[in-house]
Amino acid sequence: MKPYILAIDQSTQGTKGVVFDGEGTLLARADRPHAQKIDANGWVEHDPREILQNTLAVARAALEKAGVDPADLAAVGISNQRETVLAWDKTTGQPLYNAIVWQCGRAKDLCARLADAAPMVRQKTGLPLSPYFSAPKLAWMLEHIPAVRQAADAGTLCCGTVDSWLLWNLTRERVHRTDYSNASRTGLFNIHTLRWDEELCALYGVPVQALPQVYMSDGVFGTTDLGGFLGRAVPICGVLGDSHGALLGQGCFAPGTAKATYGTGSSVMMQTGDACIESTGGLVTSLAWGLSGRVNYVLEGNLNYTGAVISWLKKDVGLLRTDAESEQLARQAHPGDRTYFVPAFTGLGAPYWDSEATGLLTGITRTTGKAEIVRACLDSIAYQITDLLECMGRDAALPLAELRVDGGPTANRYLMQRQSDLACLPLAVPAVQELSALGAARAAAQGAGLCACKDFGRPAYTRYQPRMEEAERRALYGGWQDAVRRTLYH
Repeated sequence: MKPYILAIDQSTQGTKGVVFDGEGTLLARADRPHAQKIDANGWVEHDPREILQNTLAVARAALEKAGVDPADLAAVGISNQRETVLAWDKTTGQPLYNAIVWQCGRAKDLCARLADAAPMVRQKTGLPLSPYFSAPKLAWMLEHIPAVRQAADAGTLCCGTVDSWLLWNLTRERVHRTDYSNASRTGLFNIHTLRWDEELCALYGVPVQALPQVYMSDGVFGTTDLGGFLGRAVPICGVLGDSHGALLGQGCFAPGTAKATYGTGSSVMMQTGDACIESTGGLVTSLAWGLSGRVNYVLEGNLNYTGAVISWLKKDVGLLRTDAESEQLARQAHPGDRTYFVPAFTGLGAPYWDSEATGLLTGITRTTGKAEIVRACLDSIAYQITDLLECMGRDAALPLAELRVDGGPTANRYLMQRQSDLACLPLAVPAVQELSALGAARAAAQGAGLCACKDFGRPAYTRYQPRMEEAERRALYGGWQDAVRRTLYH
């Protein structure tokens, strides 16, 4: 049998099916977007049924495009959008509400009500008490959605992150499982004891029995025939949150290695090995993964709006026709213009964690036009990543040799050079962009016994070197910090 791996990358904007051969070479991919349900409050939801339908569709399409005989498929891996939470009834398998997306800030009042518990939440989970994470969203559902409350009272509630919903529906065994990386992002998992924490569950009113079993990321989660498409059962044996998948795909195995994923939002992660480092600068501590029976930790900073800034420029304000046009306009901008844009559409994430902050365009002069505004929006992505890297350097006391990056916006050469300049770090951009999928495939290959993670897929890199003078860098970054201060809620 030729060993092929199918990776399902379920992200905020859509779902990809990606097929790799036994050496980790990408053979084919298929994509399908799903609707972003945003109401007048700015609350963000996804339809769980649409996500499941799209997952099956792209899996089948990618395998057909690659010309893979289902008999040759060795394993399936899953990477998924994190913090997004779902609830369904285990007797019917039907969702009880839409998935509440990680971007959604609807639970901010609930978090304010629980503010006294913030130190306990931070100590046990490594996370701040924030509407960003799964637990407050789930608590909101239990308070406001009668069907969720009724299922909890009846003992039939199942809840979890997107991976657990997919596993429930894809596996023939109907398993309710998740992995260490996803569990560590819920706000209900104790990253020291490596268990669901009863005190945290009581705080949010979440029944412990409604939560999934937690497995190693390279564990065997169950078997799937992809809704009958395969005609046989294959193991799902690689599951990771998408940012953790990218960390694994980037080969960040050693303490002090780091990656930044540019997606709708961004995750910047530094591998810290078996050291659970508590941040003093607004970062969070999470589990990188569980592999080969051991867990590793990371320092991480999360940003709500990075790649989504480009989408906003294109779809909402009409300053761009295509994503690629942003690079052209940024290069045309007046070099002396000092316009700054802070994309606090739904508050600011790390390292500020201010859900009340609002967006700001400042520094406008007579030199400011379309090109300058577009450049300021692109620069806001690089500035936010730099904020997080500065915090990581202080918290971990581990020198960074380079930053490995992935995601659609890394195709923007202006942005990548700007990022290298502002962070004063070499950047490594892989030739393969599906890093989350590659990470899931690496875990699946190891879980299926094909090869070790490190030996599956080794992407080539394009590198950028910092070219900006230090005085200019300090001046630009100081202007950004001043702009951020203006947005923060007081």
